[in-house]
Amino acid sequence: MNTLTYILYLLITWFITVHVGFVFYRNGRLYILRLLKGDEKLIDFINKALLVGYYLLNLGYAALMIRSWKTISSFTEMLVSITSMTGKIMLTLAVIHFMNMAVIFLFSQKQTHSLHHK
Repeated sequence: MNTLTYILYLLITWFITVHVGFVFYRNGRLYILRLLKGDEKLIDFINKALLVGYYLLNLGYAALMIRSWKTISSFTEMLVSITSMTGKIMLTLAVIHFMNMAVIFLFSQKQTHSLHHK
């Protein structure tokens, strides 16, 4: 039963991570472009680096979460395990996204502040 649970969990997590990552990548470029007002090569590099880091961190975290699972012996335990672990992954995604956008926002504010004081 654990093997089936792991497979379902990893498929769900992979789908959520890839789908949300692509949405962040597509829409995040416009956000970063607006904040940094300029160098498109730098913006594309930042956006791709965020996407790769996002994928690596989340898929690695999802794989590590499997180690903390107990033996699953019923369908109900399987559903509870998958939903709670998927919820933890989604919460992690939200926190990471917020932190990334906060850092980019603070970086843009620092740039704007330094441009006005020159």
